[in-house]
Amino acid sequence: MRESYHDELAANTNDVVTMTALVRTAVERATAALIDADLAVAEEVISADSKLDALHDEIEQRSFNLLARQAPVAGELRTVVAVLRMCYELSRMGDLAVHVAETARHRYPDHAVPDPVAQQFTKMATIADKMIATAGQTLVDRDVEDAKKLASQDTAIDDIRAEQFRMLLSDTWQYGVEEAVDTALLGRYYERIADHAVAIGSRVIYIVTGEAPEGEDWPKAF
Repeated sequence: MRESYHDELAANTNDVVTMTALVRTAVERATAALIDADLAVAEEVISADSKLDALHDEIEQRSFNLLARQAPVAGELRTVVAVLRMCYELSRMGDLAVHVAETARHRYPDHAVPDPVAQQFTKMATIADKMIATAGQTLVDRDVEDAKKLASQDTAIDDIRAEQFRMLLSDTWQYGVEEAVDTALLGRYYERIADHAVAIGSRVIYIVTGEAPEGEDWPKAF
């Protein structure tokens, strides 16, 4: 019984890591659809989200079964609870990638964003990809130090977002209201993807130390 129990705990962790890989692909492909106005890629991202949803449901059900049948305590209980939250964070990141792809699809055959901000979204996607990869690896390695770095990495996306707002509010913005609205919403999607990666890092810290990280850079609700 205990061997099966630990196998299920390990399966939860492995499935979360698999979700991080799927999210990385979703964000990368959604960004490509956005920048290239590629309808086929946008549709691909939207369709692939069902895989993330299925994994989310599987982890959730397995976690509930573990809580009900095994009554885990201490570090194992922290792991089950934290993994439940992580799979939620990753599912939301996948949904945000879908929102990006849907924006590209809605504006097709036109580009949703003009060239100056397209370059910003490419940068944001690159930063987000690194953060998602780090979040997944910190769970595998139980690496508190790398998990802590995620909060500071998030500031790079916040800085780009602030730059976007300055451009949108500038008298030199010449691309129209629809483009401005799309840019503002898309910037929010990437910002939230990074925030969810930070939240995963906070839960890795919780698993290892038993304490939630504190400070304005970390999620308030745990």
